[in-house]
Amino acid sequence: MILGIDIGGANTKVASSDGKFVELHYLPLWKNTRLPEALQEIAERLVPEKVGVVITGELADCFPDKDAGLSFIMDAVNNAFDEALFLESSGAFTKEKKRSIAAANWMASTLIVGRDFGDCIFVDTGSTTTDIIPIKDGKPLAAVTDFERLRRSELVYSGALRTNLSALLDTVKVSGARFRISSELFAITADAFLVLGLISEKDYTCDTPDGAGKTKTDAMRRLSRVVCADLTEIDEKELVSIAAQSMEKQVMDIADAISDVAKRHGLNKIVACGLGEFIVKKAVEELGFEIILMSERYGKELSKVFPAYAVGRLVGEI
Repeated sequence: MILGIDIGGANTKVASSDGKFVELHYLPLWKNTRLPEALQEIAERLVPEKVGVVITGELADCFPDKDAGLSFIMDAVNNAFDEALFLESSGAFTKEKKRSIAAANWMASTLIVGRDFGDCIFVDTGSTTTDIIPIKDGKPLAAVTDFERLRRSELVYSGALRTNLSALLDTVKVSGARFRISSELFAITADAFLVLGLISEKDYTCDTPDGAGKTKTDAMRRLSRVVCADLTEIDEKELVSIAAQSMEKQVMDIADAISDVAKRHGLNKIVACGLGEFIVKKAVEELGFEIILMSERYGKELSKVFPAYAVGRLVGEI
């Protein structure tokens, strides 16, 4: 087996280079992380011939800086796998610790997407963020750091699960009236999409804001607190409306960023993947662009872990 691994701040994604093996592990780095133990277990269970790794978890605020984050993650990988290779933002593999390894999972994806789909904008909406990467002549044209990508609309810090609704919304309409909202971490996008029926309880892979359950009723209770209410004060219809307004704002934000990148590079074909692929689809529909869904080409599960699959394919070619 040739294995690709994508280690983020919240999730670690694993896929074989042939796409037949896929796993997603919720391993938040900031919370007594089990990443070293989990990687060791994966190594012992799968015994891969080659391992390619991309890293985005170095930004987690449990680390004093990105160098410390890279050191922790690389040590965890190297203690589990003898010959792991790490992908740089240049597209090259290395065993050395370099800042160019940081936040490079999109590079693996775009090298494969450029090869498979030609000129396009690759959009990957995961649990936490959205990558928006222009590709021409098989090469990504994005900035190589998250800091710069935020400036160029190539990164939107908004995802399908972990985004605080108060980061999306200033006000919502409830029963025809405009309400200001609480800035507490009461509800996240996972709650909105669960109430809207766009994700399942199984898809809700992150922690809930209140530490409670992941049923629709639990999610509605969290949504009610966004307007400082509870389920005795606000009905399901209004809570569904709050969820829909959250989605509408998120779709608008992502559509605006895609539009910025599209205008800059003269591209109007989108290749979308990730758990939040459905969000990208709505955003692209607003823009009237062509869209190719990875879930339809590679399957839903592989779409969720595409950077891991991509780096597995790349390392298999060495």
